[in-house]
Amino acid sequence: MTSSTPRVLFLVSLLLAPLAMAMAAAGADAETAAESGRRPIHLHFYMHDITGGPGQTAVQVVKGPGPPHPAMPGSHFGDTTVFDDALTEGPGGASSSRLLGRAQGTYTLASLREPVLSVAMTVVLTGGGGAAYNGSTIAVVGRDDVSASVRELAVVGGTGAFRGATGHVLWRTARMESRDHMVLELDVYATVPGASPPPRAGAVREAAAGLNDVNLE
Repeated sequence: MTSSTPRVLFLVSLLLAPLAMAMAAAGADAETAAESGRRPIHLHFYMHDITGGPGQTAVQVVKGPGPPHPAMPGSHFGDTTVFDDALTEGPGGASSSRLLGRAQGTYTLASLREPVLSVAMTVVLTGGGGAAYNGSTIAVVGRDDVSASVRELAVVGGTGAFRGATGHVLWRTARMESRDHMVLELDVYATVPGASPPPRAGAVREAAAGLNDVNLE
């Protein structure tokens, strides 16, 4: 190994530490949920936010009256966008990966100096899960600091199979397909009351971390 190897390993550990800590917290939350009679759920999918060009799914509806944003050229404090983004099983678009649903809502540039968005969205599952999940929703709100490698948003409710859901979402930028197409990777860690409508047989598998991992098959 070269003399730079320890430094590289140290930098990698710094990048992975926030995600590792969040995953550990998710495992602890699952244990607490089991003790309280709530059922833990883990959902994983990719969200495609396309702000222009063919297949556009996000449209700016408010041009913020605030000052130009120092960290986001061309943007202004208060800019608000409404979106109806596809959710897919893999990072590829719907043409190459199974479509699982839509993420519908708004995000607003809510910081005067930092690249921070205030997000309010509803995850609507419409495919891949059969009748057990079609139409079930999860409500997500929170602060999205786009400069951070991993962001945490809150699960504040749900309907159908996710009625009474609470928890959090780990949200990260997976890749940029183009200047206008951002792919986000989402891990939803939530719990629902034990009496909530259960998923159909075979739709849930036990994950290594002890969570119920909904594979939407």
